[in-house]
Amino acid sequence: MNLGLVAHVRSSIEDMSPGYFSMVMATGILSLAAHLLGVPVLPGVMFALNWALFVIICLLALARVIWHPRRTLEDLVDHLRAPGFFTFVAACSILASQSLLIGHSLRIAIVLGAIGGLAWITLIYTIFTVLTVKSNKPSLDRGINGGWLLAVVATQSMAVLGAQIAGEVPQPVRMELNYFALSMWLLGGMLYIWMMSLIFYRYTFFEFSPADLSPPYWINMGAMAISTLAGSLLIVNTPHAPFLESTLPFLKGFTVFYWATGTWWIPMLLMLAIWRHGIRRFPFTYDPMYWGAVFPLGMYAASTLRMMQAMSLDFLGLLPHVMFGIGLVAWVLLFIGQLRALRRHWAASGSA
Repeated sequence: MNLGLVAHVRSSIEDMSPGYFSMVMATGILSLAAHLLGVPVLPGVMFALNWALFVIICLLALARVIWHPRRTLEDLVDHLRAPGFFTFVAACSILASQSLLIGHSLRIAIVLGAIGGLAWITLIYTIFTVLTVKSNKPSLDRGINGGWLLAVVATQSMAVLGAQIAGEVPQPVRMELNYFALSMWLLGGMLYIWMMSLIFYRYTFFEFSPADLSPPYWINMGAMAISTLAGSLLIVNTPHAPFLESTLPFLKGFTVFYWATGTWWIPMLLMLAIWRHGIRRFPFTYDPMYWGAVFPLGMYAASTLRMMQAMSLDFLGLLPHVMFGIGLVAWVLLFIGQLRALRRHWAASGSA
């Protein structure tokens, strides 16, 4: 084994973001959107690539825990970095959905779902308990951003996976999984209301600089998009669970509510991006956190298509195709940026 290479990897991952699994989230949802839209070849290619990305990032994250336990613990109690750990839950759920819909493997989907579920239970209580009881806390304008909504995305990803697996298993497990999915869907909606209230308050009543508009703010929209997807799947599952049938008007109403809220965010986020880069001239350079901005684009395409199918909203027409195209272009550009950043990093380390 090349000891120099090991030492380099060890030093490189010290500052690795806990939110790096957002790359798996973005790749996975675009693969699923392509599958739902009937795009040939691409879903399978991105599915294989996503497995490779998931394994690599898992190994790097595990190595960071072993080699840099103090830094990992510091991230876990940091108001801005701790929510990034929820990307692991969402990555497990989305990869499980790929395994079910593209790989046709219910067993792998269940295993990944179980891992994600255990991670969700561990993280949701550990992170929010620590952030509640810690002595030194930042002010609201320094301690919250859109990344907090990754907790919502993780919760709703479990709802989505539960609803999908429910359609593949017999009763009574089918009904139990639908109840689990409904409960997680409602919990995710409540978490969004709590957190979005604080984020919007921070938006409008504190000074806002271009540096504050970090890529995770796109999760404002992505959290609503995945909530729309979960609601649409529950609507489709109503014939399999009487309690869903009795709440159908509520399910449809809140699904449209989530979709409308997510749609409202798109022009707002675009205008803020123009203000950040066009007016205030904030430099546009590669940042791994931009993967958190690609994920909402793909999720919006997939969730809109599912909602159209669940509620016969054919007049939405080409909207999912357009958003998928934008998301795919963003993914390609960001993947190229990732490769170039890695090349520069290795070149710099080699000359050092």
